[in-house]
Amino acid sequence: MTHAPVETTSGPVGPGTPAPAETRSPRKRTGSLLWHLGALAVLVVVLYPVAWVIGGSLKPSEEIVGSLQLFPSDPIFTNYTGLSEGIADIPVSTFFLNSTVLAVGSVVGVVISCSMAAYAFSKVRFAGRNLLFALMIGTLLLPFHVLMIPQYVLFQKLELINTMVPLLLGKYLAVDAFFVFLMVQFMRGLPKELDEAARLDGCGHLRIYWSIVLPLCRPALITSAIFTFIHAWNDFMGPLLYLNEPEKYTVSLGLKMFVDQDALADYGGMIAMSLVALLPVLAFFLAFQRYLIDGMATSGLKG
Repeated sequence: MTHAPVETTSGPVGPGTPAPAETRSPRKRTGSLLWHLGALAVLVVVLYPVAWVIGGSLKPSEEIVGSLQLFPSDPIFTNYTGLSEGIADIPVSTFFLNSTVLAVGSVVGVVISCSMAAYAFSKVRFAGRNLLFALMIGTLLLPFHVLMIPQYVLFQKLELINTMVPLLLGKYLAVDAFFVFLMVQFMRGLPKELDEAARLDGCGHLRIYWSIVLPLCRPALITSAIFTFIHAWNDFMGPLLYLNEPEKYTVSLGLKMFVDQDALADYGGMIAMSLVALLPVLAFFLAFQRYLIDGMATSGLKG
């Protein structure tokens, strides 16, 4: 009695099984090598400005412009220590405090107002809901420059120029249509059975919004908070329009003062302060970045 020979393989073989590295064709290996080299080239282009800023903060001001050397051979730290002296007799901490008030106030306003507007559009049935939602999305097409002059005239008539009110008021009125849209899409993915069960228990809209919807929308809320904080911290045009006194300047306007004072440009101090100004944004992003991907995926149950 004879037996058929049994073939042994090191693993499952099929049409979708990738070939081992040693059996790949030279064309595939070359393509993979070129792809990695291209990715490294893009990475170098992206990181070069960061490296230039770090190197520039360690150079004297006269060596920054026109110098081809990325990092100085004899680095100095006077650009950082000089920040303690302030700018035009104004402590640097004043600019950071003003930016913190603006950024934190913007985050609180966007999270509260946009989430309430999103709950109304996604969970409350009222006449003209779809039309109002379409009009709100249409505001994304309006550039900031179209509204700049009418808004300035309005706040000037209200005598609110040189205050934080023009920069913060819109955040508490749900004018950021993108964040409203983001939260609406997230809330529409929540199971309707949760709302029905809450209504059977006697909960109203406010209770459902606060106790059920908000906890489940945490990824979307944190995503909105991250983008709002970064935008408010880096905003230059808004503070430039509405803030007139240097004591009320934010970090972005404080950087401008390094060039304006006495027609002399302290590029070293400006670059050093710009690096220090990146730290709060970087810390805020790293603290909540794990929610960023979950917040952008606005389908299904998140919690």
